[in-house]
Amino acid sequence: MHSIEPFYNWRHIYISEEDRFSPFYKAQYNEFGYDKTIYNYYIHPQWDEFGSNTLYLKLIYSDYELNFCVIELIGEWNDAIENDIMTLKREVIDKLYEKGIHKFILVVENVLNFHSGDKDYYEEWNEELNEENGWVVALNMPEATQYDFKKRKLHQIIELIDLVDWRSFKPYHLFKKIDQLILGRLN
Repeated sequence: MHSIEPFYNWRHIYISEEDRFSPFYKAQYNEFGYDKTIYNYYIHPQWDEFGSNTLYLKLIYSDYELNFCVIELIGEWNDAIENDIMTLKREVIDKLYEKGIHKFILVVENVLNFHSGDKDYYEEWNEELNEENGWVVALNMPEATQYDFKKRKLHQIIELIDLVDWRSFKPYHLFKKIDQLILGRLN
């Protein structure tokens, strides 16, 4: 896991630690060693902590005019024990929402397990997004991870989309592609 870096090909366009609206503004990273772990596995030092012991993220792009962001996740999404959705919602999503973000692309291809808990924070997030015509997409969730996610019917709140070549898009084009897919599903 230590070799999986957050997606960095957009860093010439956006860097979350230089964005004054980002929850990770002025974040500093250990450039000389690995200091973050998921269970007994070290992860790349560029991942951001937000309060979960098993899930880390990287805000890889935000656009405050088009009101969307792209967040990459790694680890185990555990709502049953850690209540990761509450922590993610309070520490990251709410702060971005206050700055006008209401369309969220969550890249979850490196989320290897999902353990469900209460649906309250998902429903709260969904209500807020409905007020703004927003949405949440989980991009490239592994099949095994989707099982529990679908079992709890969370895919009715967070759309599951597979777009294997998402890295070949620029942020604006990725957003437009997903926005069109969402609008197509709604119609």
